[in-house]
Amino acid sequence: MRTRSVLRDGLAAFVTFGPRAAATVNGMPVGPGRILAGAAGIDAEFVVAAGYESVSFLVPPDEIRAHLAGRRRDDPCFIPQGVELLQAGPAAVSRLHQWGRRLADTAARRPEVFEVPQTKSAAQAELLEMLLEVLGPAAAVPFKSSHLTRRAHHRVVRIAEDYALAHIGERLHVTGLCEAAAVSERTLQYAFKEVMGMTPVAFLTRLRLHRVRQALRAATPRSATVTAQAMRWGFWHFGDFSRAYKRCFGELPSDTLRRRHRLGEPLHSAT
Repeated sequence: MRTRSVLRDGLAAFVTFGPRAAATVNGMPVGPGRILAGAAGIDAEFVVAAGYESVSFLVPPDEIRAHLAGRRRDDPCFIPQGVELLQAGPAAVSRLHQWGRRLADTAARRPEVFEVPQTKSAAQAELLEMLLEVLGPAAAVPFKSSHLTRRAHHRVVRIAEDYALAHIGERLHVTGLCEAAAVSERTLQYAFKEVMGMTPVAFLTRLRLHRVRQALRAATPRSATVTAQAMRWGFWHFGDFSRAYKRCFGELPSDTLRRRHRLGEPLHSAT
């Protein structure tokens, strides 16, 4: 599974990973015993495998700086400037991860617990102490040349994807993706195959298929037809379109349109 996330302003993120977590973040391999540190506003792309689990701890950077100053500690790893991968003691990282899981489980099952100011304050203090303890001996993970190449490929795909989404209503070509990412066609091909498992052309087709599906799920059988929506997004061979749609979503486009407004079915049931 692949997803992207942007951390909102005023917070720094520290992410721990479960014992079976296998993933990359912006091309960097992450997993147990490692901590991902991210600054506000940074765009992080996660590609995760089955069994992935992580816990994110969000802390105001100014609060960390205040405690470091009071303790006369000055370590740049505590305040990330971008996306940084840190290696710390596996046992300490595991304890932090398990503590985060217990905190999240308690908040989900008994949210009223943290409505008490003293409880909330105690949890925040405990989190800060555990973070400072774990991050103290942490060191940046050295990158291999293959990791740097993977990070570069993720950056290329991210730029190309942003360009495609911003111009989805226009006629899109691979040429535009190359120009937006400032790379050759070969580099673009390598990047998309590594990061997304498909060619740039297949990505553009998949993007249009998703737009058709979005339109069909928002329409009614009386207000729209599959043919009209397919043509709107540039599909002119309806047999090829139907087969591609079914490979992508596991159903025919006509099924999507009918299922969305089946008699007696709530509107949200198709999501």
